Amino acid sequence: MDEEYDVIVLGTGLKECILSGLLSVDGLKVLHMDRNDYYGGDSTSLNLNQLWKKFRGEDKPPAHLGSSKDYNVDMVPKFMMANGTLVRTLIHTDVTKYLSFKAVDGSFVFSKGKIHKVPATDMEAVKSPLMGLFEKRRARNFFIYVQNYDEADPKTHQGLDLTTLTTKELIAKHGLSDDTVDFIGHALALHRDDRHLNEPALDTVKRMKLYSESLARFQGGSPYIYPLYGLGELPQGFARLSAVYGGTYMLCKPECKVEFDMEGKACGVTSEGETAKCKKVVCDPSYLTNKVRKIGKVARAIAIMSHPIPNTNESHSVQIILPQKQLGRNSDMYVFCCSYTHNVAPKGKFIAFVSAEAESDNIQSELKPGIDLLGPVDELFFDMYDRYEPVNEPSLDNCFISTSYDATTHFETTVTDVLNMYTMITGKAIDLTVDLSAASAAEEEY
Repeated sequence: MDEEYDVIVLGTGLKECILSGLLSVDGLKVLHMDRNDYYGGDSTSLNLNQLWKKFRGEDKPPAHLGSSKDYNVDMVPKFMMANGTLVRTLIHTDVTKYLSFKAVDGSFVFSKGKIHKVPATDMEAVKSPLMGLFEKRRARNFFIYVQNYDEADPKTHQGLDLTTLTTKELIAKHGLSDDTVDFIGHALALHRDDRHLNEPALDTVKRMKLYSESLARFQGGSPYIYPLYGLGELPQGFARLSAVYGGTYMLCKPECKVEFDMEGKACGVTSEGETAKCKKVVCDPSYLTNKVRKIGKVARAIAIMSHPIPNTNESHSVQIILPQKQLGRNSDMYVFCCSYTHNVAPKGKFIAFVSAEAESDNIQSELKPGIDLLGPVDELFFDMYDRYEPVNEPSLDNCFISTSYDATTHFETTVTDVLNMYTMITGKAIDLTVDLSAASAAEEEY
């Protein structure tokens, strides 16, 4: 271990593994360490025995739930947009060859007490029960505007400057109702709250286009994909990538202590009496607690069920977004469900998650609107964890710290954090203009 590295990465969460993979491909000498004896950190997947031990304090779940090894329960459950940044990163790095994916069956939104399929195109808008006849026409015209919009072609802008026009002003020009605005902003553009309404509309339009492009890519019932055997495969895929390019991995390294020089810059990491020198340190918040601040909590319920979520067209995998306004909250609630069809549970079993930014200390009552959508459950677990963000200045201390995972059940915010960190570490932006049709290895399972 007494060597010098360009970068030492602490923690094998997804963000840290993506970064170690990208930096290794760039030719940097990377050492990747973790205090745990498994990959994934906070974003690991647990089998049934591990899940039972974590939440019930013992490792003997009831026999009727099936074999422990057939379960892969994600601690940070998230779907990927089929055309999104994480998929582009997977293709760019060729990590797709280590993974198999399957399309997600359904994408739904909670409105006026009911679950509705999310309409993503002008044709779906016309058929959606979310809107009345006249509202459907207005929504169809808005969707056509978004589908035709090309940032580089002013002819498609209809005289509107979306870099200054707010989302609220753009929507007002199309005369859409508050309920329509709700599902567009939260279920299509995937905003977590209503702040986007007073921000430039370009971001919302781009997000809507990503949703419809992702939906069109595989002609499925949703724009999302998900790895077979769960998200625990992802960190390991990027870890393999790093190893192929010369990265060194060390698990079970207790008390990884970051060392600093006289100027306060990170210069190495000590564990078990040995120090590895480095120029930069990348880590999750748990390794440098004095350089982060708490920004909130995530509340989560995990359910094991023997049926699909009711009113989702018997979907074996599904996301349901419950917009804040529908619940009288300050941020959205998310329902995520996967099953044996993605190899995360034994045949006939379903794993559902209800997640939200915690706005109280009573998890059970706070998550009740999402839990009520699930129907009967075999087992229910509750979890709450703190979220942190870095407060240091990386240019002064050479420490690059990731932000804790949020409550969303999609990956776009996660990968944005990774790519921003990559740019800070290397001083350059990563080029993700990839040929998505070339992702043959990823598509075999679609």
